[in-house]
Amino acid sequence: MRLPDLEAWAIFAAVVEHRSFSGAAEGIGLSKATVSKAITRLEEHIGQSLFHRTSRRLALTEAGKPLAEHAQRILAEARAAEEAARDAASAPTGRVRLATPMSFGVSNVAPLLATFLAAHPGVEIDLHCSDARVDIVAEGFDVALRIGDLPDSSLRARRLCDITTYLVAAPAYLAAHGTPQHPSDLARHRVLGYSNVSGPWRFQHPDGSDLSIKPEGPLTANSGEALLPTLLAGLGIARLPGFIVGPHITSGAVVPILAAWAPAPIGLHILTPPSALRPARVEALIAFLSATLRDPCAAQD
Repeated sequence: MRLPDLEAWAIFAAVVEHRSFSGAAEGIGLSKATVSKAITRLEEHIGQSLFHRTSRRLALTEAGKPLAEHAQRILAEARAAEEAARDAASAPTGRVRLATPMSFGVSNVAPLLATFLAAHPGVEIDLHCSDARVDIVAEGFDVALRIGDLPDSSLRARRLCDITTYLVAAPAYLAAHGTPQHPSDLARHRVLGYSNVSGPWRFQHPDGSDLSIKPEGPLTANSGEALLPTLLAGLGIARLPGFIVGPHITSGAVVPILAAWAPAPIGLHILTPPSALRPARVEALIAFLSATLRDPCAAQD
């Protein structure tokens, strides 16, 4: 049986990552000719073209797109195996790329990293805070934190805790428009929406009943914090997690409504690429985040 050309697959992954033959060659320390020959060798072996090549542009073919993820996984696992062997005899070292939601990353994750870095002086963290849903495999992230329901995927995921959300409005809004007494009343109100969370809002009543609604309103944003000025100005109702709106509830700037119909809690998840083989520095960060973010109160306030 012919063994797979692992070198060619790894070079293919490097070309995808750098989006050029010359960039890949520089990145992995090979000549451009060697990179080109490896890609040609791989294409001949699988009987399909991997790239559309022009003088100005390099793009994956339809056949190459699904194979790119396999190649990236092969390269990542080979690197992880080598690093795991080195790490077994030394303290964790190297860079970890971590992706988090913007507001949660700034308010809850960033303050913890000083403790982690002090305990692991050989580790560097590249923190990306964004409300855009990144492709952690294609963009080379080692770990990601996500809040909300997760789509089916090949990623490894673990739920760390529940994060309580609150339905809130400013007193001025309620004085002008009345206070909803039932979730169905929200259809007659101005509701501020978070565009990164699709689907209806789900509510749970203490008697066990539940209700889903799809409210609409004057402002939708891909950041929960971006809704705050309009919310505080008394121009709508919003559903926001405690780590964003908690201080404003404490100050009285907004008040919770529909307390009997609590919004269903949303999950905080930690995600990693499909491979179970990870460098020691990544395992150390995962263990740290799992321990420090497992307390729901710590994740909400």
